[in-house]
Amino acid sequence: MSPSSPRGLRPAAVLLALGALAYTAWVIEVVVSTGLDPIRTYVSELAAQSEPLGGLFRTTDLAAGLLVLAGAVWGLLRDRPRGRWTTAGWAGLALFGAATAVDSRLPLSCTPTADPECAARETAGLVPATHAAHAVSSSVAVCGALIGIVALTVAARRYGRWPLLARVGPWLVAAELGVTVWTLASVAAFQAGKGTWLLGLGQRSQVLLIAVWLGLFAYEAGRRVPRPYEARARG
Repeated sequence: MSPSSPRGLRPAAVLLALGALAYTAWVIEVVVSTGLDPIRTYVSELAAQSEPLGGLFRTTDLAAGLLVLAGAVWGLLRDRPRGRWTTAGWAGLALFGAATAVDSRLPLSCTPTADPECAARETAGLVPATHAAHAVSSSVAVCGALIGIVALTVAARRYGRWPLLARVGPWLVAAELGVTVWTLASVAAFQAGKGTWLLGLGQRSQVLLIAVWLGLFAYEAGRRVPRPYEARARG
């Protein structure tokens, strides 16, 4: 069995698909009352220590991170031959998985977008250091996801691999970049005391698109043999 055969990448595909599923556990807020407004609040506030379902969401985030990390490491080890874009993509997914797992271990202590007292304590620096650490790990996770999504989509088009991803991927990349800008602007507005600018909706769109892309890539990676592309892989 060659490393680049469907069976060679199938374990990575399964791990990534399961990771994508775990990463969307927050959608249960549609049917389960959490007390948080999904239009205004951070997704990560569902996992805050003050929230009754926080333990559940911290566990699913940890599972998502470890599954994606394992799938990405498998891809790095078994996907041959590959070019620079593919290597960068697998590495980006590994960074995303590792940072997501770390993020789950650095929960917020309270919900700043829903609780004015929590927001005031956060502004005054009276919250645990995990708040600042969580912001860093979340940013690293998003950066890793963007690197993986962009690089592997480029690889699909440049190297003649994963044709469905080559067709659909650019649209998902454009949408992901758009909602990421929206989310960053909303965070800046909230921190400046100018409201949330539909922060919750923007961030939920952001993480949902990441999960959709992961699911699509997992499907492609596990279902077909990539074409020979050794010459193009050098570019």
